[in-house]
Amino acid sequence: MESKSLNYHFKELRQRLVFSVIFFIIAFSSCLFFAQELYQILLKPILLNNIKVERLIFTNPTEIFFSYIKISFLTSIFISLPIFLTQIYLFLSPGLYKNEKLNILLIFAFSPFLFMLGALFAFFYVIPLALQFFLNLEVSGELLGNQIPIQLEARISEYLSFNTKLIFGFGLAFELPIILLILMKFKILSADNLARKRKYWILLIFVFSAILTPPDIISQVSLAIPMIILFEISLVIAKMGTFQSK
Repeated sequence: MESKSLNYHFKELRQRLVFSVIFFIIAFSSCLFFAQELYQILLKPILLNNIKVERLIFTNPTEIFFSYIKISFLTSIFISLPIFLTQIYLFLSPGLYKNEKLNILLIFAFSPFLFMLGALFAFFYVIPLALQFFLNLEVSGELLGNQIPIQLEARISEYLSFNTKLIFGFGLAFELPIILLILMKFKILSADNLARKRKYWILLIFVFSAILTPPDIISQVSLAIPMIILFEISLVIAKMGTFQSK
């Protein structure tokens, strides 16, 4: 009897995995078909903010193709995430208590939302600031007299890496409340302990921000301040009793 139940669960898990993989393949194929349009979306921080980048180049015949593959892959992961989370929840829910279902639903609902919030913040605010900062380091030939000018000739793969690093980095950083609440749920951390050691956590946040962002103070502070706010929100939620073990 136990063997039949185990086989049933394995069969259900396999079906849900197959469904998720098929959805991902369809999403990836669709994204690859519109890869050029997706890359144009990544150029919006330049276009919307009138940043003076005259062109992007590629120096290898395969560079543009693999850049399109990369952006299609990353976009399809993001599109497929809600489906993956839904399938995980549907698989786990029959064996969960009511309060456990509520906790998981909250986690699965807010994780994509917080990631999107961080990604949009990076896309519309941080990336333009960072680009403008680095472009201000350019020196025209007129200022150098007869010397060679220093100007940006960005490769498309480098621009893609720059954008995706910031977008996914900020998206993951905005997951801080979810991570803290899960750790408090399993009693690895406590709200009182986090409150007492608040200054160390804030210092850690600034160190993390410095590592993740380009080496300019604007980008680093732009990440640190929202993370500190999210940290404080996590403490408030924890003290209200949400995610407490029962």
